[in-house]
Amino acid sequence: MSSATKRAILRWIHLVFVIPILGFVYQSPSEVQQYAAGVRFIFLPGLMFSGYWMYAGATFAIIGVALWLGVYRFSGFGPALLSQFAFFVAWKIWSIVRARRSKSRPA
Repeated sequence: MSSATKRAILRWIHLVFVIPILGFVYQSPSEVQQYAAGVRFIFLPGLMFSGYWMYAGATFAIIGVALWLGVYRFSGFGPALLSQFAFFVAWKIWSIVRARRSKSRPA
């Protein structure tokens, strides 16, 4: 599969998975209770997975979504959100260090 095809598929997954989240945000609270768990544990992780994969690759996506689900399940939304910020910072530092090491090594 070419990278253009993979990107197109991931973009469509990303767009389709955002639809229930928009309904969750803009519906009245009494109507969203029936599908809140589906949005929290299926559509949001699917949206995060496709976004992370497009941004940094499959490994980053798997680790990011697993981290989100674990921290959200055991500690709630606030710590889960902070864990994602920390994960992005750690990934950025790791990618910068990796790039510097590859530049300093002779080919």
